[in-house]
Amino acid sequence: MKTYEDILIDDLGHGVYCITLNRPEARNALRTKLLAELADILNTLKIDDSCRCIVLTGGETVFAAGADVSEMASMNMMEIMQDERPKYWKTITTFPKPIVAAINGYALGGGCELAMHADIIIAGSNAQFGQPEINLGIIPGAGGTQRLIKTVGKALASKMVLTGEFIDANTALSVGLVAEITQPELSVERAIELAIKIAQKSPLAVQHAKACLLKSYETTLSDGLSFEHETFVMLAGTEDRNEGLAAFLEKRNPDFKGQ
Repeated sequence: MKTYEDILIDDLGHGVYCITLNRPEARNALRTKLLAELADILNTLKIDDSCRCIVLTGGETVFAAGADVSEMASMNMMEIMQDERPKYWKTITTFPKPIVAAINGYALGGGCELAMHADIIIAGSNAQFGQPEINLGIIPGAGGTQRLIKTVGKALASKMVLTGEFIDANTALSVGLVAEITQPELSVERAIELAIKIAQKSPLAVQHAKACLLKSYETTLSDGLSFEHETFVMLAGTEDRNEGLAAFLEKRNPDFKGQ
């Protein structure tokens, strides 16, 4: 597998790969190179049958403290209009396999937006989430205003975006931004534990379940229910469905093949 500069890749076995943001000297600021590398490895793992789930982390002290401000400051409006970053964000957004994020320390600006691309967030007790772009005279540009309000509600999202104030892990848990809180040194371990559990399920069912869950962000309830039913019917024709039912009736563990 390719070696990168701004991210580290570890094959943990069990169908799980861990991606670690690797710019500690810049608090993992999301420069274009980092996003390009992240998009590249996700494009690779998207078609790799050995990969069933991703763990995404920045380490024990910081997830990502935002975009690379020095890089942004050098760009004028025309350069931002032609920026290649949106295509990298689209790759992250459309990645079909589950992502479990382990978040410690700051997840701010683009770091918070990246965290919200995960399907499950495990937060260390030291985690802080925020969209402080307003302090720079700009607004979130990678989905922060849209995903945050759908997750935490209008009142809190408005406070975070308009004031730039952060929320801690306990608040994030109470409003549904994160799934669990652990000690910082245990967040990656817990994320890996969940990822392995997910990887043991039918990859077809997992990917389609993710698609159905995300559909609820983008459509009406009636359209979402129709999409769910169509997916349910489609999965009835898979070998994994037959194996899952047979294993349950035979009181054994299923052997899912992704077919």
